[in-house]
Amino acid sequence: QVQLVESGGGLGQAGGSLRLSCAASGRTFSSYSMGWFRQAPGKEREFVAAIRRSGVITYYSDSVKGRCTISRDNAKNTVYLQVNSLKPEDTAVYYCAAAPEGRIRLSLSRNYDYWGQGTQVTVSS
Repeated sequence: QVQLVESGGGLGQAGGSLRLSCAASGRTFSSYSMGWFRQAPGKEREFVAAIRRSGVITYYSDSVKGRCTISRDNAKNTVYLQVNSLKPEDTAVYYCAAAPEGRIRLSLSRNYDYWGQGTQVTVSS
């Protein structure tokens, strides 16, 4: 079992930055790939970014590529999402999720076994 708790959301201004954190419980955090997804009102949950266990391999959606950086600190059982150049369309609930070793397509939500409760990000123009 992995429990995930997101933090760092809030109100941001267009052009600004936010850093989201996701703290994981358990001793096996380093064995999971981690991902960030988001869901805007009235829209489906969409992939934002993912990072493999080692922290070296990362993936980004086209909508955030160049503006977001995902990173992890396995010693702290934490994964981060830095979002720069915020846009109003970044407004959403952001979720972190954990995928066991071996899951190939980290852009698919069905490949994740554990999810956090989400943190709201609201970007004003």
